[in-house]
Amino acid sequence: MDRRHFLRLSGLAAGALAIPDRLIADPYAPLPQFTLRHAPIRVTGRVHVDGRGVGGVRVSDGVSVTRTRADGRYTLLADPLQPFVWVSTPAGHVPARNAAGTMRFYESLNIADEQQVDFALERTADDAAHAMLLLADPQTKTREETDRLHADTVPAVLETLRTVGETPVFGLTCGDIMYDDLTLYPEYERAVTRMGIPFYQVIGNHDLEFAARTTEAAAATFNAYFGPTWYSFDRGQVHYVVLDDVFWHGEGYLGYLNDRQLAWLAADLLTVEAGAPVVVLLHIPAISGFSRRIGQGTTSPANSLMNREALYRQLEPFDAYILSGHTHDLEHLRDGGARHVVNGAVCGAWWSGDICQDGAPSGFMLYEVNGSGLRWRYQSTGKPADHQMRVYARGADVTALDEVAANIWAWDASWTVTWSEDGTPRGLMARRESRDPRAIELYAGPEKPRGNTWIEAIPTGHMFYATPSPEAQEITVEARDGWGRVYRESRRLG
Repeated sequence: MDRRHFLRLSGLAAGALAIPDRLIADPYAPLPQFTLRHAPIRVTGRVHVDGRGVGGVRVSDGVSVTRTRADGRYTLLADPLQPFVWVSTPAGHVPARNAAGTMRFYESLNIADEQQVDFALERTADDAAHAMLLLADPQTKTREETDRLHADTVPAVLETLRTVGETPVFGLTCGDIMYDDLTLYPEYERAVTRMGIPFYQVIGNHDLEFAARTTEAAAATFNAYFGPTWYSFDRGQVHYVVLDDVFWHGEGYLGYLNDRQLAWLAADLLTVEAGAPVVVLLHIPAISGFSRRIGQGTTSPANSLMNREALYRQLEPFDAYILSGHTHDLEHLRDGGARHVVNGAVCGAWWSGDICQDGAPSGFMLYEVNGSGLRWRYQSTGKPADHQMRVYARGADVTALDEVAANIWAWDASWTVTWSEDGTPRGLMARRESRDPRAIELYAGPEKPRGNTWIEAIPTGHMFYATPSPEAQEITVEARDGWGRVYRESRRLG
């Protein structure tokens, strides 16, 4: 499989592969103490709703965290190297919005010794039950692709919003909003405006200024449009944490959390009750099977978080979920005490077809919260909500000529997948890693897909197989997810 494209972007020579051991280190060693190297900026202000102060609200510069007093006032000694001061919006409230609908929970820090920053919040209805639409990797690089975002993705989001009824809902774009051309950000903002719900953003490796020599400078354009690259907020009982794990080293990137984020995260999580659900959102997965499945051996520094153990350690007291994108496939894992979801891509395989590299359709995830519990489903672009599998006829997989195959893209270990033959139940299907036949048709080979020939159909862990009898006329696959929802699809064999 040709992965020179990814290796070029990551900029990691063979010698750099020795880095991970040093970065991961001992997860239970004392955390490094982060100290200010410059005189702080004394930031004062007030968090309020219609002029009435709101107490107990977190305010941060991305390193230190303070909380408002009962009257909503706060004092923060901010690091002058940090670009923003921001409010971690409490449950039952929402921050202001930018004109396009993206969240405006932040203000720029200036270089004066003192600064006043007030934050006006809006009180909302009870948000113990709420929903999040997670859009990973829209990754548009041309006007033609932004047109497809408007024509295909926006209507799919609007249709999905109709299914959640009166439930409060927000959106989050999980990185790679653009594909290098950051002048197209206004087209993304136009899509947010049309979708009509407030949106948060995660920075991705294609949202960087590649001419920059440092990771801070590389985020300048993202900062100008969307504010800080790490922050937190609450909805209902859930504490959401957005992190920036794309570390730009001047020649490429790797998955890494810098010391400022880790110091801030420790301070932020001190305010969260043990056992509470904490949802971490980042672009590069903390861990995935992607590199192994495409034949790169050990997990690549460009496709996983190198100091993930430091993150896991801080999440140990909580019911932790880590949600990501980046790899343009769907995967569910458990590692480090957390539940990991690598979300499928809005653009599929870089707008080269209507499916991702693993055969999962282009789409996004709907996460629903009721109290402290999370559940989710994958929403395929332009398809009904129950479109959760693709069943193939016997022999469609040329490596299994006597078998039928089913790609059940949102599968995780809580699902049960069974099959029947001509109405007679036959039991469980066998799961094994293989490539989706339609992904092979669209993407396999040196000449495909046109314009992006570096894309390849990749092996995935959500393919299922069964061997029907020679006389079978029809098979039906039934998949039951961990919340009891049942999906079925039949395929004629004759």
